[in-house]
Amino acid sequence: MFGEWLAALPGWLVWGVAAGAVASVGVASVFLAANRLFPDPPTRTGGPDQGSLRRTAEIRDYLRRIDERFVEDAPLHGTRVAFHLPERNVALTFDVHAYFAIRDDEDSHTHVILCEHEMPGRHLGRRLPFDVPEVHLGPETATAPVTAAFDTLGLPASADEESVERAYREKVKETHPDQGGSREAFSEVREAYATALDHAEESSGAGRGRA
Repeated sequence: MFGEWLAALPGWLVWGVAAGAVASVGVASVFLAANRLFPDPPTRTGGPDQGSLRRTAEIRDYLRRIDERFVEDAPLHGTRVAFHLPERNVALTFDVHAYFAIRDDEDSHTHVILCEHEMPGRHLGRRLPFDVPEVHLGPETATAPVTAAFDTLGLPASADEESVERAYREKVKETHPDQGGSREAFSEVREAYATALDHAEESSGAGRGRA
């Protein structure tokens, strides 16, 4: 029945519809591939996701300062945590669901810490269930994540917003998992972008205020 109806249609109409369908699939495939290879910068809403990016960078810096080995974005007890300290069996997470899943697991002997997005990374030492060495947390500590962020993007700390955006897109091409990069490196580039762009915007705003 359908075949007879299709045969009754003009040939030019059938070929036109078929060509349009093929073209639509082709365009959709191009957009999908482009989005995977060159993702947009992280959405900067100022909400929890933005906060966790900044705190993750601060916590990473603090753990390195106290010379504590860690694994980022680690699978643990059926969930994932922001940091796992394997030698201490301590997990750090921003996700309340992951926190309760690990804490309430009777077979888990992991000490889990819920990190608020508002908690500065330097305050982590007060919550760790082991003694930590004293580290100098003077004024330069606040600038350490910013300096590290610009270094990750290959930029000087005086770079403007446009330069940060451009460097981010270049680094994404190198670190994206689909391009042979690692998940950790890709995550570090995204965090560096968020921190560096915040600093560039603040610097730009201060410059306008003095004008």
